[in-house]
Amino acid sequence: MAKVMSSIQVLAFGLADTKRIILCDVEKPESLHSFSVDLSITYMHWMEVTEESSVLTSFYNAEDESNLLLPKLPALPKNYSTTAKIFSEEKSDEIMKLLGDVRLNALVLGGSSGFIEIYAYGMFKIATVNGVAGSCRGLCLSSDLKSLSVITEIRDSSDSEAEITYFQLDTSLLSSYLPEVTRMARKFTHISTLLQYIKLSLTCMCEAWEEILMQMDSRLTKFVQEKNTTTSVQDEFMQLLLWGKASLELQALLMNQLTVKGLKKLGQSIESSYSSIQKLVISHLQSGSEALLYHLSELKGMALWKQKYESLGLDASGIEEAITAVGSFILKANELLQVIDSSMKNFKAFFRWLYVAMLRMSEDHVLPELNKMTQKDITFVADFLTEHFNEAPELYNRKGKYFNVERVGQYLKDEDDDLVSPPNTEGNQWFNFLKNSTHLKESPLLFPYYPEKSLHFVKRQMEGIIDQCLQKPADVIGRSVRQAVCLSLYKISQSEDSTPQLFKLPFLWNDKTSNIHYVLFTILENSISKIHILRRHTDTSRSVSNGILAVEFGNILNNSINESSDSRCYSCLDAHFYDDETVTVVLKENVEQEGKERILAQLPLSSVYTDEDQDRKFIWDSTERLDERSGEIPTCTVFLENQWRVLENMKAQYVSVNGIRKVSCVLSSNLRHVRVFEMDVEDDGEVEEEEEEEATQIATGEPDELTQPAENQDSMCGASAEELPDETEEHETGLDP
Repeated sequence: MAKVMSSIQVLAFGLADTKRIILCDVEKPESLHSFSVDLSITYMHWMEVTEESSVLTSFYNAEDESNLLLPKLPALPKNYSTTAKIFSEEKSDEIMKLLGDVRLNALVLGGSSGFIEIYAYGMFKIATVNGVAGSCRGLCLSSDLKSLSVITEIRDSSDSEAEITYFQLDTSLLSSYLPEVTRMARKFTHISTLLQYIKLSLTCMCEAWEEILMQMDSRLTKFVQEKNTTTSVQDEFMQLLLWGKASLELQALLMNQLTVKGLKKLGQSIESSYSSIQKLVISHLQSGSEALLYHLSELKGMALWKQKYESLGLDASGIEEAITAVGSFILKANELLQVIDSSMKNFKAFFRWLYVAMLRMSEDHVLPELNKMTQKDITFVADFLTEHFNEAPELYNRKGKYFNVERVGQYLKDEDDDLVSPPNTEGNQWFNFLKNSTHLKESPLLFPYYPEKSLHFVKRQMEGIIDQCLQKPADVIGRSVRQAVCLSLYKISQSEDSTPQLFKLPFLWNDKTSNIHYVLFTILENSISKIHILRRHTDTSRSVSNGILAVEFGNILNNSINESSDSRCYSCLDAHFYDDETVTVVLKENVEQEGKERILAQLPLSSVYTDEDQDRKFIWDSTERLDERSGEIPTCTVFLENQWRVLENMKAQYVSVNGIRKVSCVLSSNLRHVRVFEMDVEDDGEVEEEEEEEATQIATGEPDELTQPAENQDSMCGASAEELPDETEEHETGLDP
């Protein structure tokens, strides 16, 4: 299931197994955004608002202040595997590609069990619609946001017949507050994009941290388990520092397991890894967090304007909690920076001393510049050994190691456990001041601080609070949607039920000019499948004349194809709107015989809705299905003149059209053959001559040179699964016979 938003060239598709929606660029193979839904998606609709007003025009023309006040987010490094390409482009403004134009567009998702959700710009949920029964077969949100038409398949049990039902839902709240919804939706989308940016920044930091950094902890733990002396590891290293002599066991650990070369490599890895993480925190994590704080603060200001935004469910108190959570995340990021800075200094001094000591053990030459060590350096290394080389049996029970010399990795672990080595806040004057101040301790102006939690934990906590805060408008807007119309259309027989769901009627269409929803469906009447057209105004308070009509095709179509003058009836196999004024249909004769081909035709709505038909009324009765009253539905007989074409040597069944590109695609009933037709051909001399030649060939029974020969067609239809050839694409120009 996929839909394209043509104005910004973004493709949305859903995965049934993982229940995820993925947005990607149609021009480049890259994922832009993804999110999870609760149920599998059965239908998607992507629409763009076309409503105009003075307020909207001024908003569209106004420049986003965030572009002026906030620096551009730096692109994430390209050398990390999990980095989304949209965040690693040379132009950092690619991050906002999903927003496209300022004009609001929305992705509407429909699934089983009445699941319907609306996502602004395809990214952030602005409405969760309830009260619709059945599995969604089609939906269409009007371009003025006043109405949502939904077609569902309702089944009481697995072996019962499915009932196709049409719902029209009143979404006037979205229409009434369109400027406010647009502003709110853009803020939501900015926030959602920044959350993804922060998540990817943190993922890059995790990739920059290497497992080799844990080597010191594992080697020391093994040393504790194998040594025979009662001297602690800390005392062993202290003796080496003070007296320049190491026990035989410590010497074996350093020279045989760690080695001089290994120590040098470990020091380089720690310096490189810590530097990369430090750069990511400063340039990406902090800048993304500050931008997130800005947009949430603006959203809080919008929520305080209750006259405009209270009806949409914006809650200032909930947004304040989200701002506080972002502040806590920024504090934790600053704490990580301090730990990185301290660890880099400690490790550099420790490895320099240990490197010289190991060179002396191996009786290698020590450079004079390395051999110099002041009393300050000795004190620094001694403090490092005292703080980091204490054996911790309780740590072994938790992590399987006695030491936690490496302190940065614990901040990047995605787990709920407390930090193994939280920062020491004893003697910190600010902490002591807050602890002794009863007024500041509970002040809302101060961000909460979680000294014993990892950066990942605080990030997940922040995401949860923001999601909960921004979920309320979706619930409030969803509850405002009310059911205006519920019509039972028809039941699906068991034979029809086996047809692939992707190609089933009914088909929904929204006329943006006249603000009318159209529903195309067929009802079997006297062995003839007639096409029915249901019209509903997007303003649920207004009615439309000829709300429903049945269409049958006159015999002139039959007489034009065959020399026989027998009166035959045509059934509609499939129908789609080509544009606001034309419907493309696939027809077949009700009594199929050899030589009776199927037909692709264009049905102008002007031939269906005429002035003479205005008096024909149909009295709605919601307690009965339309197929039970098919004889009472007004019927319009249409005589097509030249807007049709015979589909020779093809058992056509389905059609898909694109009025913008002026093409129709016809698919065979066995789903193995496809033909593409150019619907509007320029009326030049050469085209006219080609059309005359085609008409002569059809009249004389000669096959079209672009049409596959009958014997080849039959062989393809009868091929086994192992011998099935590739799907063929036959381009045919012109629709007129």
